[in-house]
Formats: sequence, structure tokens, C-alpha cells
Amino acid sequence: MTKLSRIAISLLVLLSATVVLAQTDAQKSFDKLKSLSGSWEGKDHQGKAVQVSFRETAGGSALMSEIQGRGPENMISMFNLDGANRLLVTHYCGAGNQPRMTASASPDGKTISFDFLDATNLAGPEAGHMRQLVITVLDANHHTEEWNFADHGKEMKEVFDLYRKN
Repeated sequence: MTKLSRIAISLLVLLSATVVLAQTDAQKSFDKLKSLSGSWEGKDHQGKAVQVSFRETAGGSALMSEIQGRGPENMISMFNLDGANRLLVTHYCGAGNQPRMTASASPDGKTISFDFLDATNLAGPEAGHMRQLVITVLDANHHTEEWNFADHGKEMKEVFDLYRKN
């Protein structure tokens, strides 16, 4: 084997390893969300107390968020990768439907926006449902969540400013 052949093979192996180790934006966003595991407390836009918890489940393939004390039932959201290139959230809403939203990340990776894809148990496109979720991770102990709800053409927004409890 010539010296040039060895160099070419070495470069090919190095490039292959780099491709395997490279994470997609969806995977980076999922890892960022997993860093939120734990308990959070803060206030909504009206200054009312809110508590949110995140925990990994299903062998780390899903992340569950639970918003406590926002109505008669807690609301649950499940985040998961759909392949390597798409991050989804399914929101199990107090409105009785389950919107799914797809993620896109800001260039700096601190803000992850989820936009409506489809929903189960939605009476019609005008019926009340979550349309968007924007999570901004400000640092390891502080993040915000902006929830956008649409109901018959009326948009409502709720913002949580949250700090790590433990």
C-alpha cells in the first residue's frame, strides 16, 4: 500500500467518524430540553405562581413536562425525536385535544420554537388548541415558556418565567 493510499484511507475514516458524531439541530435541541430535567417554579404573565417539572422517560427517548395547577387537571407535554432530523412535542391539553408541534431552533440554540403540525381530538380547525410553544433557555437555572392558544380566530398567549427549584 502506498503512502498516498494510507493517507486517503485515514482521511476517509476520520471524515466518517466526524459524520457519525455530528448531531443534527433536532438532536441538539432535544439535548437542550433534557437539560431542563427537574422542578421549576415561577410566575405567569399575571404574576400568578406556576410550577413545571421535566423528567426523562422511556429510556431517555422522551421528555415529559408537567404544568401543575393550571386548571382542574395538570397539563402534560411529551417531547421526542422523530428520526434524527425532527423534534416533536405532543401537548395533552385541558381543552381535551392533543396538538403536535414541530421544532426549529434559533441560530444560538437557546430558543426552540414549536409550531402546529396537527392534532388528535380536535373538533375542527377553529376549535381551541395550542398553536405554538417557544422555550428559551436563558441559563442552566432559568428558562421561559411562551404558550400560544388559538380559539375561533382569537389568539391568547401565556408566558411562564421559571427558575430551577432543585
